[in-house]
Amino acid sequence: MSRTGGNGRRLVADRRATPPAKAKAATPKPSSRKRGAAKVRRGNIFVRLITGLVSFIWRIIWGVTWRLGATVATIVALATAYFYSTLPPLDDLLDARARGSVTMMDADGSVFAWRGETFGGAITAQTVSPHLRNAIIAVEDRRFYSHFGLSPRGIAGAIRSNMQSGRSAFSGAGGSTITQQVAKLLCLGVPFDAAQWPSESAYEDDCRRGTVWRKIKEVPYAFALEAKFSKDEILTIYMNRAFLGAGARGFEAAAQRYFGRSAAEVGPAEAAMLAGLLPAPSLLAPTRNLERAQARANVVITLMAEQGYLSDYEVAEARSYPATLSRQAEAQRGIHFADWLMQSGPSYLTRNTTEDVIMRTTFNPRIQTAIEDAVAEVFSNRVREGSQAEVAVVVMSADGAVRGMVGGRSPSVGGFNRATQAMRQTGSSFKPFLFAAALENGFEPFDIVEDAPLTINIPGSGPWSPRNYDNRFHGFVTLTEALAKSHNTPAVRISEAMGRARVREVANKFGLHSDLAEGPALALGASEANLLEMTAAYAGILNGGSAVRPYGIEQLSLLGDPTPLFGASSGIGERVISERSAQVLTWMMTRVVAEGTGTRARLPGWQVAAKTGTTQAARDAWFIGFTADYVAGVWMGYDDNSPLTGVTGGGLPAEIWRETMERVHRGLSPRPLPMIEPERPVLEPPRTEAPVQPVPQAPAAQGGGSLDDAIRGILGSIFGGN
Repeated sequence: MSRTGGNGRRLVADRRATPPAKAKAATPKPSSRKRGAAKVRRGNIFVRLITGLVSFIWRIIWGVTWRLGATVATIVALATAYFYSTLPPLDDLLDARARGSVTMMDADGSVFAWRGETFGGAITAQTVSPHLRNAIIAVEDRRFYSHFGLSPRGIAGAIRSNMQSGRSAFSGAGGSTITQQVAKLLCLGVPFDAAQWPSESAYEDDCRRGTVWRKIKEVPYAFALEAKFSKDEILTIYMNRAFLGAGARGFEAAAQRYFGRSAAEVGPAEAAMLAGLLPAPSLLAPTRNLERAQARANVVITLMAEQGYLSDYEVAEARSYPATLSRQAEAQRGIHFADWLMQSGPSYLTRNTTEDVIMRTTFNPRIQTAIEDAVAEVFSNRVREGSQAEVAVVVMSADGAVRGMVGGRSPSVGGFNRATQAMRQTGSSFKPFLFAAALENGFEPFDIVEDAPLTINIPGSGPWSPRNYDNRFHGFVTLTEALAKSHNTPAVRISEAMGRARVREVANKFGLHSDLAEGPALALGASEANLLEMTAAYAGILNGGSAVRPYGIEQLSLLGDPTPLFGASSGIGERVISERSAQVLTWMMTRVVAEGTGTRARLPGWQVAAKTGTTQAARDAWFIGFTADYVAGVWMGYDDNSPLTGVTGGGLPAEIWRETMERVHRGLSPRPLPMIEPERPVLEPPRTEAPVQPVPQAPAAQGGGSLDDAIRGILGSIFGGN
């Protein structure tokens, strides 16, 4: 500052020196770093543009992602909440079969067959064998107890496996958890509707379809299951609902079906086999291929060992002693018999049952084994190798109780049953019903009939002439000889004499209900029938002349209800012919085996009555006969109806019949047949009066001449002692 002093001089403030550093600070200059940054900002515009673009895109992606994620999460949460609200209590999810099951028991009370889907009863993850629980987890979902319903690691592994196998990422293995599989088994909560799906099988196939939309819906449903139930409860649902082949629904039913024991009792080897069925139960079922099931079980044992579920000793034991089928499951007896019962029983308790039905039957395992062994014996040793000829055999009691049945050489569940479904011409096996009608109309076994050329004019078809199998005519023969030697011309003469309507009436009443031939070939078995019908008709002769309805169900009841719904103790119906006629006819049929076309069927020590049958061109060969204890019928032929080579009813069918009945009668004491041997006519001098004609010719018949009419009675006396 300045001011004026007392001396007049102007005062000026001292100018002090400023330190260099402070001086610099007073007038700051840009540093070199700032000058460089400024240059960068001003000079690298492309970097600035790229950086800004990346930042902008990232902000868009992040904004879209979290919003989309939030939206998806909200949708999944809402869907999970919805599915959670629709899930019923645990007990309602253990057995929701639309169909029931039929368990068949033989005459001794042992189970021999199942049909439908058997549910062995509810089990839980705590009550089953620990080995079974561990096997399921080891093979299906090793991280089951740690994930939340989905397994990202499992999905990634499945994708990798699919691509390594040359498939697309989402074809093949799906990496589904047990929870997701339960979602499939529950069909995402969609119930079976018969109006929408033609069958429960079609419904389940639709539920298992791996469409993208269905897989998307599985996610919230799996979350809902995890939220609603504990892990053990989810595993419980899985163990009760999984299909395990051979009609077994759930592990309890499968353990009983294959091993004859509860799921709580299975050991490591059996548990491994059961768990191994899950990927392909029908293909891997031990009843279909035991070796394949055992090989798959060995894979499961390895997985269990790797995950620490089995000790070295348990692994060695399971591999040394693999699981095998129980005796009942291994035998698989009576497949065609069981199929017949399912078809012949009331549909609401068999094919369409919604309940679990217990069926007590007439089935006899010993007799079934006898049939199967006899068929195997004959086809192995007496039929040329590679033959496609088929066979059917039925054995029943005189009251119609069916004891065993073979409907073909290779039985399969639901396959074609030739014993009940094949309608074939009966040939001469029909003739006993013709002779039954004759006996009822007053004819006697030693009456005479002519075996000579015969021609009948058939309206619309012209002349028809029957021929014998040996292409010869044998002159005057008795009725007994005509039946024993199966002569055709005498049979036609008898039928035409009585009238075809009477023959059809008797045959119908004996149980041959198909449309019988209208022409004269009726007498020669031109009509069709199945083996079961024919065998039951012969049973009618054995029981004294009453019709027989073949039956196999003795009692039907519902599981857990001791009160039977209905039962049957006999199939005998109304009388068709008199007891005397039936017993005389039985005697006549014994001559078929003693001296006629059925000699190969002789059973040492037993009286046998039977009849052979061979149709035109040998397309069908029959042998049906009985002892005092059982009736058995055998049919042979080709499914395409082509002729057999060198086979007649008295040949291979008679041998199969004998082999069967020898085994059936082992251990039984011979009993006489209920028959009457008629008195042979006493030889008398020829009479001059006109005889009564026991077998008049039908008006439409030509041939035989008036000589037959004039001397029939005399020849009846002369040739009656044949």
